[in-house]
Amino acid sequence: MYDFKSRVRYSEVNSERQLTLPALIDYLQNCCTFQSEDMNIGVEYLEQHHAAWVLSSWEIVMNRYPKLAEHITVSTWPYSFKGFYGYRNFTIKDEAGEICAFANSVWVYMDTATMRPVRIAKEVQDAYIPVMDEAIQYDWSDRKIRIEGTPVEKEPVLVQRFHIDTNHHMNNGKYILVAEEYLPENFKTESIRVEYKKAAVIGNMLYPEVYEQQNGVTIVLADEQKVPYAIMQFRGK
Repeated sequence: MYDFKSRVRYSEVNSERQLTLPALIDYLQNCCTFQSEDMNIGVEYLEQHHAAWVLSSWEIVMNRYPKLAEHITVSTWPYSFKGFYGYRNFTIKDEAGEICAFANSVWVYMDTATMRPVRIAKEVQDAYIPVMDEAIQYDWSDRKIRIEGTPVEKEPVLVQRFHIDTNHHMNNGKYILVAEEYLPENFKTESIRVEYKKAAVIGNMLYPEVYEQQNGVTIVLADEQKVPYAIMQFRGK
């Protein structure tokens, strides 16, 4: 298991002085990035080997949102490799050791020269296997998200420079940042599932489709032909 300690910053909270969902997701992304960097198989290593980890899907469950200035510990660990898939869990705990949020994620190891999935390199597997831990026992949802109902279409959104990360496409968390704007006012997300279908790059237009359900909202960010970039299912109230 890998972890780092932090403190919830003013720039990371909403009007209720609680950590925002996009900021929470940034903590998860930063944690697994720090682990890879500390193991010398991070961004530079992957670039040199024409490889990348691409997030396929994740599910995040919030027991509560940490508050302004609260001390937290963010943890992550891989728990399985299968072919070109890697599986990773996360937790965010408070000072008392209580779990504020936990997550499951599925990653695909890509050859960036061909942009196709490839078997995870032996060197990468050999580095991670000693730090693997048991998977979180939870009734996780299926990786694929079913879309039901008739959508409400919103104005398209341009992918801009601030959306882009080191892989030169839209960062995983930025899709959620965009989608949150279409949630009902005062909606409190208790869990979120995200399925990433294809990568948006600078200059692309995102066409939002909003599907309201009894206990949540599904939001699709698609291209002009309605092919999804990402599908997000927010559960809450």
